[in-house]
Amino acid sequence: LVELATHATIALTNSRQHEQIVRSRHQVASQAAAGVQLLGECRAIQQLQQAIERVAQTDLAVLVLGENGTGKELVARAIHMESARANRPFVAVNCAAIPETLIESELFGHEKGSFSGATSMKRGQFEQADSGTLFLDEIADMSLNTQAKVLRALQEQQFTRVGGTKLLKVDVRVLAASNKNLLKEIEKG
Repeated sequence: LVELATHATIALTNSRQHEQIVRSRHQVASQAAAGVQLLGECRAIQQLQQAIERVAQTDLAVLVLGENGTGKELVARAIHMESARANRPFVAVNCAAIPETLIESELFGHEKGSFSGATSMKRGQFEQADSGTLFLDEIADMSLNTQAKVLRALQEQQFTRVGGTKLLKVDVRVLAASNKNLLKEIEKG
């Protein structure tokens, strides 16, 4: 009975700690949501807020277009915080800041020994955002080859790490942004 009581005490303590962690996580998410605010009362801001509310209720991928400094990431965070995934991870990746030779490893991860310098297995951004939202900023700056791999991961919701063979499945909502006029970029080829 003493040993059973010891195990029961440990289980109760773990249960209380788990509840406290869940409460803390909800509190942090609520505070983060309060920090994501679009300010303004003009017609354009009201239309933007309505669009955010509409798309937040879906699980669709969203492309946010706008010049540098216009708040594309703020819009993406607002979509995430108003969605059913608000309590799940929000992972932001600036695709323009990652060298072309590393972007695939950054997004999909890599296995130990898959290339020189890969001294251990690394989870990519898709894995880190599992069940949450992945924000790909400046997506048009990726090479066409990498864009094709990202598109495949979006369609299939699965991928393999660089140097790996195991197919990994994820549940990720992707929000992307670009400061480029994509229609003009398509016309240029």
